[in-house]
Amino acid sequence: MRGLIVEYVGVLDGSDEDQRRWRQLLAAAKAHGVGTVILSNEEDPEKVQAMQALHADGVVDAVVLAKDTGLVKPDLESFQFAADVVELDRRDCVLVDSEILNVRAAVDSGLIGVYYQQFDRAVVEIMGLFGIEGEF
Repeated sequence: MRGLIVEYVGVLDGSDEDQRRWRQLLAAAKAHGVGTVILSNEEDPEKVQAMQALHADGVVDAVVLAKDTGLVKPDLESFQFAADVVELDRRDCVLVDSEILNVRAAVDSGLIGVYYQQFDRAVVEIMGLFGIEGEF
């Protein structure tokens, strides 16, 4: 696996502690050569600004918003677009999302899906999929 595609709402926008831990995990993934993308259908201006700040701060490589692309999850094209942004085949990517229908569609499209419910559960899966070690 070489790409990590993550939803913002319900995943990256958790408690301050979870946000800190996500930043550490994303930094470790990037240091491990993993392309990182936020893929979101969100349109709320404050949340969009927060996502764009993560990109501007170098936390993620790209932000892909449905409002900009016209491609809405769970459509296959949205996953493909996110993978294309980091120049990867979608089958070489993992989607982390709090909406089970998006995870199911990603898996049906050839990605690996991680259904996000809490950081401690997801981090174990993500570390294993990418061979990342550390404390997060």
